[in-house]
Amino acid sequence: MYKYHCFNAISQVGLENLTEEYVPVSNPADADGILVRSAALHDLKFGKDLKVIARAGAGVNNIPLDRCAEEGIVVFNTPGANANGVKELVIAGMLLASRDIIGGINWVQENEEDGNIAKDAEKAKKAFAGCELEGKKLGVIGLGAIGVLVANAATHLGMDVYGYDPYVSVDSAWKLSRNIHHAKTVDEIYSNCDYITIHVPAMDSTKGMIDANAIGLMKDGVVILNFARDVLVNSEAVVDALVSGKVKHYVTDFPTPEIAGVKGAIVIPHLGASTEEAEDNCAKMAVKEMRNYLEYGNIKNSVNYPNCDMGHPGENKRITLLHYNIPNMIGQFTGVLAKDNMNIADMTNKSKGSYAYTMIDVDSDIPERVTEDLLAIQGVLRVRILN
Repeated sequence: MYKYHCFNAISQVGLENLTEEYVPVSNPADADGILVRSAALHDLKFGKDLKVIARAGAGVNNIPLDRCAEEGIVVFNTPGANANGVKELVIAGMLLASRDIIGGINWVQENEEDGNIAKDAEKAKKAFAGCELEGKKLGVIGLGAIGVLVANAATHLGMDVYGYDPYVSVDSAWKLSRNIHHAKTVDEIYSNCDYITIHVPAMDSTKGMIDANAIGLMKDGVVILNFARDVLVNSEAVVDALVSGKVKHYVTDFPTPEIAGVKGAIVIPHLGASTEEAEDNCAKMAVKEMRNYLEYGNIKNSVNYPNCDMGHPGENKRITLLHYNIPNMIGQFTGVLAKDNMNIADMTNKSKGSYAYTMIDVDSDIPERVTEDLLAIQGVLRVRILN
């Protein structure tokens, strides 16, 4: 029996994929697994039985990843589950920036009592004229799940699309339209494109990447779109660029005091993944990840431990170990098993930064003392026996 706790409202479509072996608990300290969306967990004291946190969404800044790793708690996110919802809002953002749709709608509301509104609209509409997307150059920085969808969709709108991602995955490369121009440097994007959209994770190397120097390389009247993370753009630099007219519009899904209300900024209240379909998809993926880890020990889409999958153990018994990525760990593990004359049927080990994960299938029962012996090895954080 597995106990789970939901922070926030997790889509019922996802929860329906839990079997009768899963029981909801009101106290997170009693849970084996936690499902969460945006609730902040940094101040939460985790229970001793907590093994997994699955975030129904991509961002994990609400979860203390390092503390989880140290306590042997695997944290998952759901990359790509909300990609289509974000893609559609990016396209909408480009349309809002190219045509003064918002200004036009506001004019109609302000003149709703005008008996000649239809006739007067014909005179007023020239103030809200814009340009078309067809034929314009779009630069997509980051070709992950969302970036690929945006790039491909833009080609169908007749845009000339440039993509930049030095770490593009094989899977993303296969999905990318052959019509995308591959930029060799991000500066190619900055200097050539009329619209620039960012789809990279927030890391030390990407925070503030759209700064005064980057904007200085861009065309006059460029449109910048940010539906990834607010910290990717230097707020002071983009405000200065909007005021000077260097940047025509900054379209962002992240309201901040610095950018809200600035002329030329189109600020959306974080609606990228706020669709029923995205919430359902994220919940289904999060539940699948939690079940796969709790039941079989397999890890996919973890943000603090390496991905590692040995499928179903079949008739074998499975031992899983979360540990530090240091020398001679495998030798010590196999030594413990050899002491009890246990035969290893299958084994794999993966590492990610300072941490590693080892899965061992054996073809015999596992004595209780084996868990104690493995935990006694310096550097081991958690041991699980899956029968």
